[in-house]
Order: sequence, then structure tokens, then C-alpha cells
Amino acid sequence: MAPRMLAIYGKGGMGKSFFTSNLTSRLTFDGNRVLQLGCDPKHDSCNTVFGGHSLPTLGEQWRIFKEQGREDQLSIADVIFRSELKPGAVLYGCELGGPEVGRGCGGQGISSGFKTLEGLGLSKWNLDYVVMDFLGDVVCGGFATPLARSLAEQVIIVVGHDRQSLYAANNIAKAAAYFREMGGTTSVLGLIVNRDDGSDTADKYANAVGLPILARIPLSRRVRELADACRLALEDDQFNAIFGDLAKRIAGNEIPPCHDYNALEYHEFLRVFGAEEPDGRPDSASSDELFSGTASAKKGIPMLSLTPSVIPQVVTTDPVQLKVKQVMESIGLYVTDLSRTDRDGVTVTSGAVEIRIGNIDDIDNKAAFLSALRRSGQTFSYVDLREMDAPSYR
Repeated sequence: MAPRMLAIYGKGGMGKSFFTSNLTSRLTFDGNRVLQLGCDPKHDSCNTVFGGHSLPTLGEQWRIFKEQGREDQLSIADVIFRSELKPGAVLYGCELGGPEVGRGCGGQGISSGFKTLEGLGLSKWNLDYVVMDFLGDVVCGGFATPLARSLAEQVIIVVGHDRQSLYAANNIAKAAAYFREMGGTTSVLGLIVNRDDGSDTADKYANAVGLPILARIPLSRRVRELADACRLALEDDQFNAIFGDLAKRIAGNEIPPCHDYNALEYHEFLRVFGAEEPDGRPDSASSDELFSGTASAKKGIPMLSLTPSVIPQVVTTDPVQLKVKQVMESIGLYVTDLSRTDRDGVTVTSGAVEIRIGNIDDIDNKAAFLSALRRSGQTFSYVDLREMDAPSYR
């Protein structure tokens, strides 16, 4: 039986990793087999549950193996680690990581990491839960992967009582609803109010959007100090009770998924805070104002082209992959990842869309099919063109 997949989303700095680590630990203490999967290039999700260890990331390990020409030999033991929280209670951890700082797309690293884990048999592992700790950027296709490809069964959004975290939550809820309308199966369970200071801003938002608040985690100096020392909040009786109750409700399927909520438009969102968007548009700045009347004002403003040929996401010297990349870009598909194996041939990733090309003997016909599919206006996240007699997509 495949593990139950939960995704934890929320604005950066809201305590997603704190929440995820205590939830996975409580589930583990309750007798479940759990994998905590860090899905953020910062790769710090699992630090607390591993006693302060920073885990080697899947991205780092894959690059090491690739540099040695043996990426096909990457194994579970190289990327999945175990932490015995107490005798008989083992929690598993993995950090997907991402490219080196300033050298690539973080979302692309997440997409590639999921593909690698799937290749290692993730769906067949003897686990009860995989809990994914994501940052709140669902504009990037890579970070929206669990929603776009329905990898996550259910989503929990961590918020505070501030406008910024609730704005991120609204975007996440909007993305989840969009992908569900497109045929996805991921559901939102509700909100977690972290560092609850007793105010009611999150409650006002929850009422307006139609999402339940699943738990309130109080603001606590003692628990913050525990977290800073890479120790679990479960050491505190009050917090252990909060996480214990939530874990029990999740395990017992006592929290119904929300399908009838309505993410707010911007003007509706502002009204939650008693604000209104002004009419019209802001005053425009002028060239003279910015250049202060100097000769520079007469010069044309250099424009940075964002075409793939100028800023490539993928650099390859493999002539087969290079040809596929050029053909994909010629039909307007921006290639964010490329891989090639003897078994599957070439696989292209474009944002959250995975395209199995296979061999390239018939690449022109495959490109024509993709171009027609894009022009049709249909939404898809997976296309299989390995057998052109029977192409498929979903």
C-alpha cells in the first residue's frame, strides 16, 4: 500500500519546518513509519529531528555521482537517513536540496528530486506517511509539483496572524483549487495558526475563505528556545498535547478535506484587514525624474532578453539532449531539466510538466504533437511520446 502523502506549505519563516518536525515525530511516536521530506533549497527541514545534523541533500549526492559517471548507481542509502527518536521509534528523513547558490533554478531541483525518488521506488516503500515540507512559492512550477501532479493527497497551510503569511496562504489555496479544477486530486485540509498571540486576524481570513483552523500553536519563548537548540516542542506538555491531538485526527481521517472554499481576490483579501484598494493606478515616474535631467536620460534603456538562448536553464553537451532542447524551444517550450537513460530515452521537464520523449528518431512528429497540444489550450502535467502510435497525456 502506497504511503499517505501530506504537503505542508506556507510563507517562509512561518515555522513550517518546526511544525513538520513535531508532526512527523508525533506520528512516529504513535507507531507510524514516516518519511520527512524537505522540499526547500535551504535544506534545513530535518535538522531538528536529526539532532542538529544537516543532511546531505539528494541534489548534492546526485551531482557527486554524476561527476563520477555513475549516477545510475545512486541508491536509497545515499539519500535517505534514519533517526531513532527513542528506542523503537525511527523517523526517516531526506532533503531534496537544489542547485548550488546562484547557479540554477530551485524549483527545477525539486522536480528532479521527485523524479529520482520515484525511480528509487518511493511509492512502494513500506511507509505510512510521507510529509513534505515546502516553501510557499507556488508560482514556480517546481514548488507546485505536489499540486500540479497530485503527488500530495492533502495540503496543510501554516499561517500567522500577519497579512504576509495569509497572502501566501491565499495563493496556495488558489493554486490547489486551480489544479483540482484541472483534474487533480489534491485537497486542502485547512490552516495551522503558528505563534498564536491571541489575536483574530487568521480567524477573519479563515471565515472569509471558508477554510478551517486545524490547530493553534501558541507563541512560547520556551518552545522557541527548544527549537533553536534543535529539540522538539513535544518536550513541552502543552505542545505535545496539541500535536498529539492533530496527529490522532490525521491518522483517523477525522479531518474532512475542503473542496468548497473560495480563495479571495486581492480586493476581497484587503477587506479582511479593513483596507480597500484605491481606485485608478499609482502615479507613474518619468525618465527626467529618475535621470535628474542628465544626458543619460536620452539613452535607450537596455532590455534583458529572457529567451532560453540568452539565459539557458539547462546546459548540456550531449548532442542528443541538445537537439531535443533546441526542438522544444523552437515550439515555445522552456526546458528546465533534461535527462537521458538507456531505458526511457530522453525526458524533458518544462516547469511542472514532464515530457517523455523516448528516442529522437521521430522528434519532428513528436514536436508537432506537442505544439498542437499546446495550441489546444488543454492543461496537462505529463506527456508520454515514447510510442508515437499511441501518445498519451494527462
